Amino acid sequence: MKVGHVITRLIVGGAQENTVATCVGLRRRGWDVELISGPQTGPEGALDAAMPVTILHELRREPNPVLDAQACRALYRLFRERRYDIVHTHSGKAGFLGRLAARLAGVPVVVHTIHGPSFYPYQNPVGNWLFRWAEQLAAEWTTQFVSVADAMTAQYQAAGVAGKFVTIHSGMNLEPYLRLPPPTGAVVGKIARFFRLKGHEYFFEALPKIKAAVPETKFLLVGDGIYRNKYAGMPAEFVGLVRPEEIPAQIARMSVLVHLSLREGLPRTLVQALAAGRPVVAFDVDGAREVCRDGETGFLVRPGDAAGVAEAVIRLLRDRPLAARMGAQGRELVRQQFGEEHMVEQIENLYRRLTTEIRIPKSEIRNNHP
Repeated sequence: MKVGHVITRLIVGGAQENTVATCVGLRRRGWDVELISGPQTGPEGALDAAMPVTILHELRREPNPVLDAQACRALYRLFRERRYDIVHTHSGKAGFLGRLAARLAGVPVVVHTIHGPSFYPYQNPVGNWLFRWAEQLAAEWTTQFVSVADAMTAQYQAAGVAGKFVTIHSGMNLEPYLRLPPPTGAVVGKIARFFRLKGHEYFFEALPKIKAAVPETKFLLVGDGIYRNKYAGMPAEFVGLVRPEEIPAQIARMSVLVHLSLREGLPRTLVQALAAGRPVVAFDVDGAREVCRDGETGFLVRPGDAAGVAEAVIRLLRDRPLAARMGAQGRELVRQQFGEEHMVEQIENLYRRLTTEIRIPKSEIRNNHP
C-alpha cells in the first residue's frame, strides 16, 4: 500500500510528532509511506522526521492565494506521479489543499487527522466562519476523519462538518516516562510555547497563591516563543526550548504539571506527565478531560480560573498520598491507551478497512506486510 502523508510544516509540536511517529511506525511494519511538508520552521525548532521528506516550497502556513494555488498544483502533480493508494493529511493548510489535490488526482482514499480544530471560540467572527466553511467543503473530499480526541469529533459535528469520524488517540513513546522515579520536593511545571492562548498569564496569576500556601514550591517553565520576554523577571525557572527527547528529564523534576492552554486537541504533555506518575491540573478544554480525568488522574478547572488552578495545585502539594494515587492511576490509563504502537496499529487497521471497502484490487496494493 502506498501512502502519502502531508503536513504544513515540521516544527516541534504535537501534530508533527504524531505524524512522524505514524509514518515511521507504518514503515517499520512494511508499508510504503512517504512524507510531504512545507519548508517552514519556527521558534519551536525543527522536528527531525527520522525519514526522507519531500519539501514543497510553495506550502506555507500563512494565507497567500498565489502560493496556495501553486501548492495545490504541486500536490496534484505529486499525487498523480506517485499514484498513492491513500493520502493522509494533517493541519489546516495542508489538510485543505492536500484533500483538494487528492480529489482532483483521483486518489482512492483520503484521510484527514484532526489534531486541533481550525476554528475555535477565541477567533474573530469572520475567521471563524471562513475556517468552518473550509472544513465543511473539504469534508466532501474526505473518506475518513481521524480525531485525536472525542472532543474533536464533537466540535466538528457541531460546526456542521459531515463525514465519518473515528477517534485514535495521539500515541507516543512512553518508555522514557514510565521509567522515571517518583517525584520529590514541590515543583510545579508547565510545558508550552510562549504564545497566545497558551495560558501563561494564568500560571503567573496562580503562582503567588501557591507560594503563600506551600512556601517551598518552585516553578518550572519549559518552552520558548514570542511572549517569553513578557514574563522576564517572574519568580520561576525558564528552561527554554528543549528537544523532544529532553522532555522526560524536565518532567522528572516536576511533582505536578499544569496545562492551561485555551485551545488544544489532545494535550500530549498531560499524557507524558501521567506516564511519569505525575498528577496534572488542566483547563477543561478540548480533549483534556480524556486524559485528565477529574478526581482520578488530576483536576479539571474551568478555563481562565487561575484561583481554581491554585486551589487544585495546593491540594496536590499538601496531600502527597492523593498525588501519588492520581499519578499511579494516570500512568495505568496512558499505558493502556496512549502508546505509540497502539496508535500505529489502529491506523494500520483503519487503512486496511478503508481500502477493502473501496475494493482496491489486491494486485494494486503495494504492501507486502502480512
